[in-house]
Amino acid sequence: MTISPEQVEAWLNAKEDEHVEFKSAATQFDSRKLTDYCVGLANERGGYLVLGISPKIPRQVVGTRAYQDDLGKPKREILERLRVRIEAEELVHDGRRIVVFTIPSRPVGMPMQHDGRYLMRSGGSLVAMTPEMFKSIFAEAGPDFSAEICPGACLEDLDSMAISRFGRMWAEKSRTEAYREFPPDRLLSSAELLVEGKLTYAAVILFGTRPALVKHRLGHAEVVFEYRSGKAAGPAGDRENYGEGFFLFFEKLLDKINLRNDIYHYQEGLFVGDIPTFNESVVRESVLNAVAHRDYRSQGNVWIRQYPQEMIVDSPGGLLPGITRENIIDIGVSKPRNRRISEAFERCGFVERSGQGMDRIFKTCLVEGKPEPSFEGTDDYRVCLTLHGSIPDRQFFRFLQEIGKETLDRFDARDLITLDRVHREERLGDDLRERARNLCGKGLLERAGRGKGAHFVLARRLYAFLGEKGVYTRKKGLDHQTKKELLLKHITVNRRDGSPVRDLTQVLPAEEYHAVQRLLQELKREDRIHVVGKTKAGRWYPGPSAEMEDGER
Repeated sequence: MTISPEQVEAWLNAKEDEHVEFKSAATQFDSRKLTDYCVGLANERGGYLVLGISPKIPRQVVGTRAYQDDLGKPKREILERLRVRIEAEELVHDGRRIVVFTIPSRPVGMPMQHDGRYLMRSGGSLVAMTPEMFKSIFAEAGPDFSAEICPGACLEDLDSMAISRFGRMWAEKSRTEAYREFPPDRLLSSAELLVEGKLTYAAVILFGTRPALVKHRLGHAEVVFEYRSGKAAGPAGDRENYGEGFFLFFEKLLDKINLRNDIYHYQEGLFVGDIPTFNESVVRESVLNAVAHRDYRSQGNVWIRQYPQEMIVDSPGGLLPGITRENIIDIGVSKPRNRRISEAFERCGFVERSGQGMDRIFKTCLVEGKPEPSFEGTDDYRVCLTLHGSIPDRQFFRFLQEIGKETLDRFDARDLITLDRVHREERLGDDLRERARNLCGKGLLERAGRGKGAHFVLARRLYAFLGEKGVYTRKKGLDHQTKKELLLKHITVNRRDGSPVRDLTQVLPAEEYHAVQRLLQELKREDRIHVVGKTKAGRWYPGPSAEMEDGER
């Protein structure tokens, strides 16, 4: 849209509301701050960020030079960081330049975040989103299938022992002993699984007998387990169909998985420990996620395929709008497809806090030295979570032992992913680079190189702990003085013919051309080298100071 002069005049005289933000930004405006304000405004259903107008009333047009060279750059950055397309427009008012960013609303039912922070505006500031606002946003997402009434279902369709077990677990979790004594109808009503005397689909899915699930057309709610010794086609080595209420089979399923869950024994110094191929808490969380988040309107089953070193949890229904394979562990709040089932899991202690499961899954796997879980195979119709059981890199496991449990407890999954990828020399995206900078401040990472060659490495003390100081030196790169000495040595050895810059860039292949030039200029100012000729055709020779040093040697 085009901002009119009348609109600008209206803004100058209006009170600031949740849809317009004014910043003076006389010379510049930080791109990350721009991203944060885009998040805050998008969470308020969209609005405008206006640069070049003072925020305090009476407002004045002060003008701005922010993004004067390339107004398209912030649009590209926001698109990359948030996957949101904003509009940017510049106009002149009273002879001064104004920049207006138009920010669209967030997706329906999906709060937006930046670097794991869900933001909203409070006056002219950004603050953490309140629980009330989260609740309001999630309420937009549509009806909860598990909370709908299951027509014709009655208490006789449910297993009384499973309901009693739920009551005992709820009493223990909440420290409210009365739940142990509640009759089934009162207990289910308290958990909102029985509404005005009618059972919800959640009640049948969680506590229903096998005949009841078939009768009420919920046979597809079963969980199918298979064990295979390899990926070759053919019959499974073991197969079980769990076609009854979840509380009737969950522990049986875990026992089945643990039959072939081998234990790794390891020793690091005096410390001896065991690590199972598949951590039980990770398996539990993965299965609970599949049951709570699957689409029960789809006729597919949840499949759990176990291999000696891999487990795949495959559930019907793709990821919800706004959630991707890349941001799924950043969603720090609950957005289940079946909220009533998730609430039941939380009440009885199956999950500690709704919405934190994926973070715990990733964190536990990485702390045990295993690869990141994968969402390979996930599409619009299903979610596939692959857990890896092997420990391919014991070095990373040892790094984590050196960091210490107390520090690790304060980390989330993204911190550990950052450490792991730095160790494996993988590229970091913008979100992880921010994490890396924070980990530098904690003494766990160090920044190496300059310009486009800048990267992160594990801290020196971690390599010292491993007895691999040489690896640290290789990854960190040569220090500034050493680089100069290498250039000087090459120039001195080739003093007769001189050294063109193209040869000197080969001495330091990891350095950019301009970085090599800066080192040469430093040596020149120290009178240790001099150049004959200009531009790239010039040749470098030892200076008087360098000749003297060479003579002394």
